[in-house]
Amino acid sequence: MKRNHAWLALLLALCMVFLTGCHGSQERTAFTVPEQLDMSRNYDITFWAKNDTNMRQTEIYKQAISAFQALYPNITVTLRLYTDYGDIYNDVITNISTQTTPNVCITYPDHIATYLTGDNVVVPLDALFTDARYGLDGSEVLFDAPTMEEIVPEFLEECQVNGHYYAVPYMRSTEACYVNKTMVEKLGYTLPETLTWDFIWEVSEAAAATLGEDGVYAVNGQKVLIPFIYKSTDNMMIQMLRQLDAGYSSAAGDIQLFNDTTADLLLGIAGHTAAGAFSTFKISGYPANFLNAGQCIFAIDSTAGSTWMGSDAPLVDIPPEEIVDFETEVMMIPQFDPENPQMISQGPSICIFNKEDPQEVLASWLFTQYLLTDAVQIAYAETEGYVPVTTRAQNNADYQAYLDAAGTDTDTHYSVKIEATELLLEHLDDTFTTPVFNGSTSLRDAAGQLIEDVTKSVRRKQTVDAASIEKLYADTEALYHLDSISRSGGKTELGALPAASVALLVALAVVWAGILAWALAAWMRRRRKRGTRSV
Repeated sequence: MKRNHAWLALLLALCMVFLTGCHGSQERTAFTVPEQLDMSRNYDITFWAKNDTNMRQTEIYKQAISAFQALYPNITVTLRLYTDYGDIYNDVITNISTQTTPNVCITYPDHIATYLTGDNVVVPLDALFTDARYGLDGSEVLFDAPTMEEIVPEFLEECQVNGHYYAVPYMRSTEACYVNKTMVEKLGYTLPETLTWDFIWEVSEAAAATLGEDGVYAVNGQKVLIPFIYKSTDNMMIQMLRQLDAGYSSAAGDIQLFNDTTADLLLGIAGHTAAGAFSTFKISGYPANFLNAGQCIFAIDSTAGSTWMGSDAPLVDIPPEEIVDFETEVMMIPQFDPENPQMISQGPSICIFNKEDPQEVLASWLFTQYLLTDAVQIAYAETEGYVPVTTRAQNNADYQAYLDAAGTDTDTHYSVKIEATELLLEHLDDTFTTPVFNGSTSLRDAAGQLIEDVTKSVRRKQTVDAASIEKLYADTEALYHLDSISRSGGKTELGALPAASVALLVALAVVWAGILAWALAAWMRRRRKRGTRSV
């Protein structure tokens, strides 16, 4: 009997060992900064970045690499360009399993939260930020880097996951509403100081109502008119909910999207779509193309897309003969409460992937810091409607001169682009970011999908009502693997279980099997003894 108790105790002890191991697997290993960068060695680091058709951005990356390598000739940086952040995300996920991630990567915090489900995949930057030698503006850094205090706090905050920094912001933008002011006034309306949702819907439906029996819209004299087009419907839903102080998600990752306010918003969007007032980028096409052709009144897109907006836009996707001359107004996205505006802060960040060699990580960190210098920040910001992420660059005399030269040409100083930039600069305190956690990317996609599906349903003459929205909720939860989460709360899925967790479950199964076996053996012995005494 004592041997059985001892065996049981051993199994329980084994379980506790695995339990401790599982707990430890959730801890992030802090990065230990080397005392000195070994300048006698050569380092090859890879840098993954996004660029689509703006070749100026590519040249800025190349110039930054060249200037950095002049300071650190023993660090070679290889640039790999992508046309989409989603492609970067997918390739990183693929390469994590083969341990072939890049050294430095431009990505989004939502994506980083998923990378963190791996074992020390992304370098926590806390120690690197504050290191006296190689930290931000450290004594051993060979260029004029910004201090941590000079990074805009609202931008840096988004780079935190579970209380630790895993990225630095690279560029920031928000969304703007690019308005065909000429057409608004032709309809008899005057633009308010701040757009409201009611105003946009009213004007859009009034424009749609000008469709004549000949199939031509009187307001623009064309057979095509989509008064209101939204490019990123995920942002549309997120900002609407934020403005109404309604649920989207908590900081801890509780899913709150599928609520009554969301349903009311979807029913309203369905009604406006039925009136011919609204569509989306995914359904109809790029808002700028319709705006520039005089086929759209309100086009909402990122401020980073401002160089594509307006009659004189330096970047266009449509033939010159299709462009219509009109006055473009750059305005804040529509609000429910103009006195308390809310607009999303977005834009790419930079993360560093862990490697076995801490010297290689340190070399990657130095290059990352270089991307925050004034020269890089200002040059890149001037290519689109981005805002530099440091107050140092924002206050730099060269950047201020760039802003002051708005409208002096239709290229670098294109007025619409600089107006979009100043929109964000003037409203930094009115911006917000969404919580970052493993699963936040899926939640964001789900938010946009709700609007896309409702809009498609209306265009297909399908019924949109409370019952269909309830079914849409269930379908969307399943599509984005959110169905295991309570609509009023609960944690998102955390991906595959760590090895230690799997081992724990196995150990628990063994322990319980042992307990049952021991209990069964004890019962059988007692039964045999009773049988012997009865003979």
